Parts: sequence; structure tokens; C-alpha cells
Amino acid sequence: MSEPFSVRVTVRGYETDVQGHLNQSVYLNYAEHARWSLLKAAGISQSGLVAKGVGPVALETTIRYRRELLAGDEVEVTCAFTWGEGKTFRVEQTIRRTDDGTVAAEVTGVGGLMDLKERRLVADPREYFRALATDPALFGL
Repeated sequence: MSEPFSVRVTVRGYETDVQGHLNQSVYLNYAEHARWSLLKAAGISQSGLVAKGVGPVALETTIRYRRELLAGDEVEVTCAFTWGEGKTFRVEQTIRRTDDGTVAAEVTGVGGLMDLKERRLVADPREYFRALATDPALFGL
């Protein structure tokens, strides 16, 4: 199995809380940034999704905080899609320090693609990703 898609992010001082830790909500921003970066790398843009009449939706997100991150820390945020048979898919993400490999957080999500006109999940999101992507292998397709 190949390595999951990843992006690097440097923790900025304004993203930290009073204890100097990365604010808990920013972990979600990093995960979201990695997901959109994967879509872009695969050849899918927001305008391309809208033109197809669909948009990604988050249905569930769980974050497991493992170790603190401080301003100046550089992290790698991975992103891997897992496909089932239904209308939803899973996204597994790890936020890891690049200097020593320490896992700072694990983000697990359940998502889907919403038909923007019908306001319902599409039956098979894999087919939409496969059709829109220039590199569907980044989604494990």
C-alpha cells in the first residue's frame, strides 16, 4: 500500500491558546486543508464540484489529541479515503510532527457528497470522484 497523501503546515503563533498549545479548533482547519489539498492534487476544484451539482459534506468528525503542538512546530497532515458500499466514505487523517514523527492528533471523519439541487446524498460518491478526478488513485480508486 502506498503512503497516504500529505501536506506540511507550520503552527503559527496566533493559532495557539493561552498555554501556548495549538488551539483545539485549529486541528480541524489543518485536516480540512489537507482534504482540499488532496482534491486539488487529484484535479478536483470547488468550481468543478459545483458545476457537477455536488458538494462534500462532513457528517461526523472525531479528533483524538495525542501530544501538544507549539508555535513553530512543523507538522505533516495525512489524508486517506476509505470507501464502503453506501452513500458515505471515511477519511482517516494523522497530524504528525515532522522533526521526530510524534503523532499529535488523529482525525477520523465520515463524509458524503450532497446533490446541491435535491439536498440529499448521492448514491455512489466514488463514481463522482472517479469521474471528476484526473488522478483518482489519490482517493484509492
